[in-house]
Amino acid sequence: MNARTRQSGFTLIEVLVALAIVAVAMAAAVRAVSLMTTSNGVLRDKSIALLAAESRMAEIKLEGVRRGGANTARCSQGRVEMVCEEVITPTETPAVFRIMIRVHDRSGSGPALARLDSLLGQVEQ
Repeated sequence: MNARTRQSGFTLIEVLVALAIVAVAMAAAVRAVSLMTTSNGVLRDKSIALLAAESRMAEIKLEGVRRGGANTARCSQGRVEMVCEEVITPTETPAVFRIMIRVHDRSGSGPALARLDSLLGQVEQ
């Protein structure tokens, strides 16, 4: 009575195929998390840059504009160092100036993280 009983379980090939599928799925998940983290950092930097531009615009409006010109200065928001580039130009209307503010990363090169344009009218006193 030499009856062969069939053992239940997985063969080595089945286990290796399953591990390969899990490895591919894990690699895709890690890549997706990496892309989300990078996108989050860029979005954070752009949001902080816009806050810096709005702060500088408010300062210019409070100080009042006396003449046109260009200026570049460091502007920080919290612990993030950035460079604000502002250009103030007169318009056809004598009491109105155009203000353009561009915010770059701390190196000051590359594309602007934020851009803010506005018109400011001077009130004669």
